[in-house]
Amino acid sequence: MRGGALAAVLRHDRAVVLGSLGFVILLAWVYLLTGAGVGMETMDMGAGRMMAMMPEWTLAYGLVVFAMWAVMMVAMMLPSAAPVTLLIASLARKRREAGTAPGFTTAPFVFVYLAVWLTFAAVATLLQWQLDRAELLSETMAFASTMVAGSVVVLAGVYQWTPLKQACLRHCRSPLDFLLHHWRDGALGAFVSGARHGTFCLGCCWMLMALLFVGGIMNLAWIAGIALIVLIEKTLPWGGRMGRATGVVLIAWGALALTMAA
Repeated sequence: MRGGALAAVLRHDRAVVLGSLGFVILLAWVYLLTGAGVGMETMDMGAGRMMAMMPEWTLAYGLVVFAMWAVMMVAMMLPSAAPVTLLIASLARKRREAGTAPGFTTAPFVFVYLAVWLTFAAVATLLQWQLDRAELLSETMAFASTMVAGSVVVLAGVYQWTPLKQACLRHCRSPLDFLLHHWRDGALGAFVSGARHGTFCLGCCWMLMALLFVGGIMNLAWIAGIALIVLIEKTLPWGGRMGRATGVVLIAWGALALTMAA
């Protein structure tokens, strides 16, 4: 009976994987929405924006900020990885049933994919520390200088049109193509493949993540907006065109901000 029940669960791998991803994503967004673990006094400014009363940087505070960035990356990036994760889960089940390869590949792939973004979260924490020390951040954890913010927006817009961005986006938008060219069998192969997919995803989205310093790291509406852009770019049929259109909007917006600040 127990073996039959386990087999029934495994046969519904897509539902299991999708449910697991959805649960983790939900927990991450609840964490962000409730402000859990921010480790600072905050004041609600409306429209999803929070003003922070930032304490002195210590190791403990740095770990809290890293946790905030880490949860933010999970909430923003894991949804767009769902298509390739589901495809890997389906492939693993079929090979497991055929007895041609071990089926334990989905979890290692996801863990290493997230590890890439946790590494990015660590780098972002260090960057936030240095920007704060240089007094370049406001109380909302956004760039205090309009010139700096406008320049970052323009650079983000330009990056949307670069060959590197487009190459990484193509890999992210085609899960089947990624598996055909970059998948490696076995648990170790899943680790390697997860690192590769995470690297492509990082190359695709890192400048969009830099915009968090423009709208404010604690601006939940801003976070949700960037997450939506990433999801559309990577999953919808017209996402590639929208990515270029987003670049045009960012360049125009940044140029206007720089002109007004001059």
